[in-house]
Amino acid sequence: MTQDLLLALAAFALVTVITPGPNNLMLLASGANFGFRRSIPHMLGIGLGFPAMVLLVGLGVMQVFEAWPVAHDVLLVASVIYMLWLAWKIAHAAPPAEAGTEPQGRPLSFVQAAAFQWVNPKAWSMALGAITLYATGRDLGSVMLVAGTYVAMSVISTSTWTVLGREMRRVLNNPGRLRAFNWTMAALLIASLLPVLAQGQP
Repeated sequence: MTQDLLLALAAFALVTVITPGPNNLMLLASGANFGFRRSIPHMLGIGLGFPAMVLLVGLGVMQVFEAWPVAHDVLLVASVIYMLWLAWKIAHAAPPAEAGTEPQGRPLSFVQAAAFQWVNPKAWSMALGAITLYATGRDLGSVMLVAGTYVAMSVISTSTWTVLGREMRRVLNNPGRLRAFNWTMAALLIASLLPVLAQGQP
C-alpha cells in the first residue's frame, strides 16, 4: 500500500470511528456515569473488538450470509434486542434520587463491548466499506493493515468520547440532569436503529 493510500485509509478510519454512532453514544454515557477509568474495559472492547470484526469480515465471514440468508434475519433480530437492552441499561444507569452517590449498575465489560460490534449496524457498514475500499484483494496483509489502522484510530475516538462524557459530569451533577441525560442517550441509541429497520439490513 502506498503512503498516499495509507493516509487515505487512516483518514477514512478516523472519520468513521469518531463520528456519532451507537458505540460513541454509549461511551459518552459511560464517561458521564462511571468516569474514564471505569470505562477503560468498554473502550478496549470497542478498540480491539471492531478491528477483529474487520479482520474476520475481510477474511470471508460475509460468505456465511451468502450461504445462509436466514442468518441475516437472525442478526437483525439480535441487533434490535441487544440494542434495546443496552438502551434500558443506559436509561437506568443512575438513581434519580441520590445526588452524590455512585451510579447503580456497571459499565460494559470488555467482552460485552466487543460482542456488541457484531450487532452494531454502523460497525457492519464501516467494516464492509473499509474492506471494499482498502483491501480489494482480500489478501491477509491488506486486511490486517486495515484492521491495524482501526486499532490506532480507535484509541483517539474512544478516548475522546469517554473524556467528553467525563467532563459532562460537571453539568450532570444532580440526579435530575443525569436522569434526563441517560434517557436522552437511550433514546438516541434506539433512534440509530430506525434506518436499519427501514432498510431491513444489519
